[in-house]
Amino acid sequence: MQDKFPDIKLLVFDVDGVFSDGGIILSDVGIETKRYNVRDGFGVVAARKMGIEVGILTGRANRNVTMRMRELGIPHVVSKCTHKGEGIERIAKLYDIPLENIAYLGDDLIDLPAMTRVAYPMAVADAEEPVKAHAKYITTQPGGHGAVRDAINHVLEKLGRYDELVQKYLEM
Repeated sequence: MQDKFPDIKLLVFDVDGVFSDGGIILSDVGIETKRYNVRDGFGVVAARKMGIEVGILTGRANRNVTMRMRELGIPHVVSKCTHKGEGIERIAKLYDIPLENIAYLGDDLIDLPAMTRVAYPMAVADAEEPVKAHAKYITTQPGGHGAVRDAINHVLEKLGRYDELVQKYLEM
């Protein structure tokens, strides 16, 4: 018998290796930049349009992450999180959404404590093998190249809401 898909109300994402390809470009004056996929960003906007909240849990902190997530309308970015188990519990409280209604997308070992606490753990296609082993879904795309959008579409499909999203855009 197949488990019932959880009622996901919050999607939480890591940044490096998930929203980005994990590469860091550092200028000769110490300014860090990252490359983001615009389709991932559109997926975030679409999820929020469907009433699903989005949060960020990252082990690092820099201004470009804060700027990009603010641009996408993500209200809570938990940065410098070295213990993501505690971090996911903090995000759950910030949104007042229980862990059994949260999905998380990660790529590396630091993400495992968050993944093991949420209802629906997911991994990017190029994640570390132990991360994939703990995931209920593995994206078809690697981090930074559409993995966030893939995860969002997957959750919307499993919730039976993807066609509803498409219809919203057809009616615009």
